[in-house]
Amino acid sequence: MAWRGCSRLGAQLRRTPSWPQVLGRRRIVSCIDPSTGLTEEQKEFQKVAFDFAAKEMAPHMAEWDEKEIFPVETMRKAAQLGFGGIYVKPDVGGSGLSRLDTSIIFEALSTGCTSTTAYLSIHNMCAWMIDTFGNEEQRHKFCPSLCSMEKLASYCLTEPGSGSDAASLITSAKRKGDTYVLNGSKAFISGGGDTDVYVVMCRTGGSGPKGISCLVLEKGTPGLSFGKKERKVGWNSQPTRAVIFEDCAVPVANRLGTEGQGFGIAMKGLNGGRINIASCSLGAAHASVLLAQDHLTVRKQFGEPLASNQYLQFRLAEMATRLVAARLMVRNAAQALQEEREDAIALCAMAKLFATDECFTICNQALQMHGGYGYLKDYAVQQFMRDIRVHQILEGTNEVMRMIVARSLLQE
Repeated sequence: MAWRGCSRLGAQLRRTPSWPQVLGRRRIVSCIDPSTGLTEEQKEFQKVAFDFAAKEMAPHMAEWDEKEIFPVETMRKAAQLGFGGIYVKPDVGGSGLSRLDTSIIFEALSTGCTSTTAYLSIHNMCAWMIDTFGNEEQRHKFCPSLCSMEKLASYCLTEPGSGSDAASLITSAKRKGDTYVLNGSKAFISGGGDTDVYVVMCRTGGSGPKGISCLVLEKGTPGLSFGKKERKVGWNSQPTRAVIFEDCAVPVANRLGTEGQGFGIAMKGLNGGRINIASCSLGAAHASVLLAQDHLTVRKQFGEPLASNQYLQFRLAEMATRLVAARLMVRNAAQALQEEREDAIALCAMAKLFATDECFTICNQALQMHGGYGYLKDYAVQQFMRDIRVHQILEGTNEVMRMIVARSLLQE
């Protein structure tokens, strides 16, 4: 059997450096160097993020995946470096960095554990939404503990019956005096049940997007409960559950913005979320290119290293080219979003579509280059591949990204 044939070289291949070792020495080939074009300040916090990924995340990545550990204490260490509220304003504990800075940080952190970094990106998005659309009382109530990650946040938009058609959500919030009474449920909520703050889109008015408002709920609110922990292909270092509301009373004071503004808030959050998740894909793809590079050097077939095979050389070159192209597209979209340009929404959709598709292709090809070893959980490449597959689905499916880009072009 093929597996037995592979096993003869197991001892040799297990001398290949582990991913924490590879990441720790970070031998960056100039043509894929992620620091190219960055300012000195950006290079500094990129280095901080890479170092944190190598020392605090990569050594535990496989264990977190296998045992489905939500590494809260590690994330709180990241928050001490300013990564809990990267683009939240400094007066409430945030780092006040730009969207491009944020992309650079998430790409670097994702090389240590893509799943954990993806949750960090969602938490950051929630904190930004409260910081941006909340009043001063709400900002100072919620943001400091979110930026320190003393409290963790979840974003609640998707429902069992409304995924891509988010404006058709049916979770209702009926106003009774100074409270809203919520009934309904949300599906596929990252962190659900383990987090403390829930940013919830709910229907306070009629059908369509104009009937949606945004409320902030806290764990422990009567009527708030959670479904079973979902079993997932990847993203196993963060729990995913349904969030259920049964006559759940929430103060009107916890509403972000005005009634009917919720859908706009949700979409503005997702524009940045798309850049963030694309950046996480970049980190996984970058790691996979380095792993493939090392494997091709060590593994021998037909008496020569795989690196001598021209076909594999060409495939590696294609992977590197896709990685750099995706990185440039993501960073361009991040800059457009920061500048609030008119084309920012379409560029964010394009970047999310291109980067998540291409980066998955890169990770999948890196696994193929590893042969049978790539399918073993002893090798990090398979985890990067599993963890970024969902990036083509969440924060708006890549089919919806195509719709957004086409709509932008046809309305010009």
